[in-house]
Amino acid sequence: MINERTSERTPATPAALAPQTGFFGHPRGLATLFFTEFWERFSYYGMRALLTLFMTATVAQGGLGFSTQRSGAIYGLYTAFVYMVALPGGWLADRLLGQRRAVFLGGCIIAAGHFSMAITSTSTFFLGLVLIVVGTGLLKPNISAMVGELYPEGGARRDAGFSIFYMGINLGAFVAPLICGPVGERINWHFGFALAGIGMVLGLVQYALGGKYLGQAGLKPNAGDDPAAQSRPRQIVIGGLALLVLLVGLVWAGVITLPVEKLANGTGILIVSLVLLYFIFQLTGGGLDGMEKKKMLAIFVLFLFSAIFWSGFEQAGSSLTLFARDVTNRFMFGRELPVSVLQSVNPLFIIAFAPVFAWLWLKLSSRRREPSAPAKFSLGLVFLGLGFGVLVWASMLSQGPNGQVIKVSPLWLVVTYLFHTFGELCLSPVGLSTVTKLAPHRKVSQLMGIWFMSLSLGNLMAGLVAGQFQNFPLPQLFGAVFATTAGAGLILALLVKPIRRLMGGVH
Repeated sequence: MINERTSERTPATPAALAPQTGFFGHPRGLATLFFTEFWERFSYYGMRALLTLFMTATVAQGGLGFSTQRSGAIYGLYTAFVYMVALPGGWLADRLLGQRRAVFLGGCIIAAGHFSMAITSTSTFFLGLVLIVVGTGLLKPNISAMVGELYPEGGARRDAGFSIFYMGINLGAFVAPLICGPVGERINWHFGFALAGIGMVLGLVQYALGGKYLGQAGLKPNAGDDPAAQSRPRQIVIGGLALLVLLVGLVWAGVITLPVEKLANGTGILIVSLVLLYFIFQLTGGGLDGMEKKKMLAIFVLFLFSAIFWSGFEQAGSSLTLFARDVTNRFMFGRELPVSVLQSVNPLFIIAFAPVFAWLWLKLSSRRREPSAPAKFSLGLVFLGLGFGVLVWASMLSQGPNGQVIKVSPLWLVVTYLFHTFGELCLSPVGLSTVTKLAPHRKVSQLMGIWFMSLSLGNLMAGLVAGQFQNFPLPQLFGAVFATTAGAGLILALLVKPIRRLMGGVH
């Protein structure tokens, strides 16, 4: 994915001089970053496992009592902005903070966000979401860049280091719902959020203690320490923080009311408009030659299909969670399984099957039969669609007489997650790599930012679709997602050859 669990931003210039052995033959600093990322992902996925359940639970159950439509819009906005703020977060580290400080500051803000959500108040709940978004924007793009800086020599050793780092991401995503989920569901929602915050604090403690193993990685801003060069970024940051505090204060005081459903729709229109304007400008006045324009057009086409993929995949934390709660028979071994525990299935499958897919692509490549990037995108969308096809079947079986719900086996969701994992492994690792290959060198950074917008748009759409969970019969809702994603995959399959011609020989 350009998803945080399968792909990350790598730095443009390695700069670190860190101890080069000590962690399975890798720099000792990799262990520091591995466990920092593990705990950050623990906090993120621990909270996410509870987010939709908490918002839709009744007030009597300790929840917020929001409708599924409002909850879906909030979920979509939250996950969309998590990706959007990665861009200013990386810029801030490059110009002002340096990656090392940006990661620590981001972790502190994330922890504050989780602890804010641990307070029983609607206002502190929204404040917590804002803080987690801001903190994640500082931490996520910069910790992965620091991993790359531990390997100034680059090459296969760096790739292996990132593979180990990704394992920390998936382990955190796997463990978090198993711990935070049951605590939040069975004991107290806010205890679950607090537990996510404690996880982030543990990550910060070991990050501070292990900082000595990072050498010079991320210590200084890439733009240098020139006070004059840092003056304008500092002014922008101060102005942005002042505006954010003012906005939060006005909302908190009730002076401004934000209808989240309209805000979500408006945000989607804004993202689409910005992306369209960007590509139109690049194709008409961006100073590109003929071949560069073709490659830019190929990126745009893949952007569209990437957004469609994530609009289905990212329903794991929303509509699939509601399906697990309302339609799945979770009684196993004489006890009812917490809803959130099922969110551990996908990262478990990622851990199990990522080496298999890596071996498969290498095997096919050695025989010169490896699918091209558009073909892998197509396979990813088809696998995703098949997963929703499984849910259509399960939803039809759950339709009892007189509107009664017949709960189905959790194996239906397990098989769905299996197909979704296959789709993720086909599409996710390919996206950023393809952009870096197709983008003109002078425009790589901005196109990486545009690519992240496909994840942002997909997450937003996922929340809006999930908001219709109770408004449409489930076979119809999941059937629409199945038709959209699988249909998009088949359409893309027909476009593989034309897109490859646009790519100009890039595989």
